[in-house]
Amino acid sequence: MQRFSHKHVVVTGAGSGIGAACVARLVDEGATVTAVDRNQSALQELCARQGDQVTPLVLDLTDGAAVLAALGRVERIDGLCTAAGGSGRSAGDGPVGTCTLDGWLATLDLNLNSQFYTIKACLPGLLAARGAVVSIASVLGMVGGDADFGTHAYATAKAGIIGLTRSIAAYYATDGLRANVVAPGLIATPMSARAQQNPAIVARLASLQPLTSDFGLPEDVAAAVAYLLSDDARFVTGTVLPVDGGWTVK
Repeated sequence: MQRFSHKHVVVTGAGSGIGAACVARLVDEGATVTAVDRNQSALQELCARQGDQVTPLVLDLTDGAAVLAALGRVERIDGLCTAAGGSGRSAGDGPVGTCTLDGWLATLDLNLNSQFYTIKACLPGLLAARGAVVSIASVLGMVGGDADFGTHAYATAKAGIIGLTRSIAAYYATDGLRANVVAPGLIATPMSARAQQNPAIVARLASLQPLTSDFGLPEDVAAAVAYLLSDDARFVTGTVLPVDGGWTVK
């Protein structure tokens, strides 16, 4: 399929994991991509793999002014995938009782504020193209996390992404802009290394993600993103698509 021939897509968090898989899928389907990440070496490796269809943009997405300036210079934006984000555990995220104030703020900045800055910066181009946004949230933005997944700032940020994206979908529908969410479960990426190395969590996979009893792949998420960004989803907006092996269906 070449669903993205003659289309330009911005992908954040493009240096690794789900973001990198989305870039690969979109390039494979004919897109040109602006790949955004704060890790310059990861972007260089990505571009070496994907070739001249990818333009790297090194950017700290928690710096709102820098995001507005840098992405505001992108001439054409037919689609946006906001895959940037990450765990806040090292900053102090945890259950409300133990989550530090700094951990709360840092985690929301990394996972929610960054998405607002990105979408705001890209909005004029998206409206001009009557384009599409796909925001990456998490199943933890839909269901409560137990003791194995007790990162309340992260869950709040991901729930906020869902609320923000659905609000965008409702407000800008008459302008032809579509906005949808993909909510992954446990996906085998560098971010989930803690879970992948935890025997207790691995033993729970048959219950958590009963469809495969395993971690999902970044390519599973990328396939959902490509669908929602494409014209195949021209009549779809405001939806939350779990890619979670059955986690949220129970």
